[in-house]
Amino acid sequence: MSTSPKKPASKSTDSRIAENRKATFNYAIEERFEAGMVLEGWEVKALREGKVQLTDGYVVVREGELFLIGCQINPLNTASTHVRADAVRTKKLLLHKEQIRRLVGKVEQKGYTLVPLNLHWKSGKVKCEIALGKGKAEHDKRDTIKDREGKREVERIMKSRHR
Repeated sequence: MSTSPKKPASKSTDSRIAENRKATFNYAIEERFEAGMVLEGWEVKALREGKVQLTDGYVVVREGELFLIGCQINPLNTASTHVRADAVRTKKLLLHKEQIRRLVGKVEQKGYTLVPLNLHWKSGKVKCEIALGKGKAEHDKRDTIKDREGKREVERIMKSRHR
């Protein structure tokens, strides 16, 4: 009887819940931070089902605390009747005080803003990756599109050559 070492159950490496693809197009990302989120039970259940929309979300600073506004978490149809679900509820973000102070100083500078990049699972908890970004001008967005189209064209040519 041969005993082979058992492999641990493979965990899914894709722990992303939602992603804000518009953020990298509209903003030049300078720094990224991972923040915890204060959520209600029904919100966590809805996140497991992927019922979230992050593209209209933004982060504001109020009285030294960070809040995520505009992130829409749609309640499940099977939600409890005694819980009043508010899909666009303002959610508090959790960071260390020093990080928040640093972000406040940067956001007060002209042109900087805080944008949510994605929601993901980490050790069974929901985390929000936020970024300090500077708004792109229209010509910068056109350059981004041009670069993306150029890369696609190169990949297309390389793919046809290898056939």
